[in-house]
Amino acid sequence: MNFPGMPAPLARAVETLSSLPGIGPKTALRLSLSLLHKPAADVADMAAAINALHQSIGFCERCGCFSEHGHCGICDNLRRSSETLCVVEQPVDVLMLERSGHFSGQYHVLHGRLSPVDGIGPEQLRIKALDKRINEGVKEMILATSATVDGEATAHFIARRYQAEKVRISRIARGVPEGSELEYLDEFTLSRAMDQRVLWEQMS
Repeated sequence: MNFPGMPAPLARAVETLSSLPGIGPKTALRLSLSLLHKPAADVADMAAAINALHQSIGFCERCGCFSEHGHCGICDNLRRSSETLCVVEQPVDVLMLERSGHFSGQYHVLHGRLSPVDGIGPEQLRIKALDKRINEGVKEMILATSATVDGEATAHFIARRYQAEKVRISRIARGVPEGSELEYLDEFTLSRAMDQRVLWEQMS
């Protein structure tokens, strides 16, 4: 969206902000004008925080969640049970589940879900890393992939892959609506789904 007479730096800020999900040109303009009216030091702090995302945040070498120092705080927490492993699609799913405060095990992040249409197969996911963790004494694996078609296909693939292992495989309960993404659910829904998880065999 072009605004006649808009200075080039402001136009660039609007264009940059409107590239973010859920932000259109008008919202981007309001945000840019808000930044313009803030003290320069505050805007500099915001810019530094954004810049630090790529410089400081990586992924845990073990579980694949967000991390600052190789391993994340969840994997390094000795009070978390290594016998229960919750498998999710994205790092943000871990943050949402942690909000519920009802899970004391560990996580494994796939960094995606199976989607033949998009050319995403098992090789593009962290399946081999999951193989290794299953062999490290996991007794229960909770499948917490999204309730979408691709999320269900991913859960079925993983359940079949480990059905011969001595691992109890469960699926988060249907408190998670069909077609939903974990990152958009509230902590009550997530905690109820985790508490009411069912064995995978009972879903077949």
